[in-house]
Amino acid sequence: MKKILCVVTSNNVKGATGIPTGFWLSELTHPLEKFTAAGIEFALASIKGGKPPIDSDSLDFSDPINKKFWDDADFQSKLTNTIKLADVNVADFNAIFFAGGHGVMWDFADSAAIDKVTHEIYERGGIVSAVCHGPAALVNVKLSDGSYLVAGKNLTSFTNGEEEAVQATDIVPFLLESALKEHGAIHHAAANWSNHVVEDGRLVTGQNPASAGGVGEAIVKILEEE
Repeated sequence: MKKILCVVTSNNVKGATGIPTGFWLSELTHPLEKFTAAGIEFALASIKGGKPPIDSDSLDFSDPINKKFWDDADFQSKLTNTIKLADVNVADFNAIFFAGGHGVMWDFADSAAIDKVTHEIYERGGIVSAVCHGPAALVNVKLSDGSYLVAGKNLTSFTNGEEEAVQATDIVPFLLESALKEHGAIHHAAANWSNHVVEDGRLVTGQNPASAGGVGEAIVKILEEE
């Protein structure tokens, strides 16, 4: 049985602004819809464990996939009791997926637990994946040889243009697209808000919330081909 570790932020505020934030619900539920439809198990983790913050702007229950999971008792139990990432047994998982939401910009990039779990899953032959701001998790991950995981890899993420469009350029601690490029990533940006997924072997990334389902589909396809 294949199993995917899905990781969300534990950060609930946009830095010094005091503006509430968290993870973006559809960036978790839309990939989960693809995983569960394919019979793939999932576990939920966060940096601190326990109940993670959700960006209230993402609580859109006119979205049937959001509503389906929100009303599901198993999902709510996993969400209320996320695993602390540092406590994860890497051997249990075939893939790791990082959901976005602005909260991750303050607790993903410098997380020692993310660095450890991500490079271990990748070096065991697993899939590393992320959507929107989720690739903040990948900025500083190093492989055993000391190289950045993203160096020379094709990927995408929430773009500098999209950050400008939501007027957060001066709020976030760094620009995600720029940071990935600085560590050697070959970043592919599509038009703002378009469904855009980039695969490079076992690295799968999506640009924004509209790309979340596509990331899930790509992960399932790779796992089914193994």
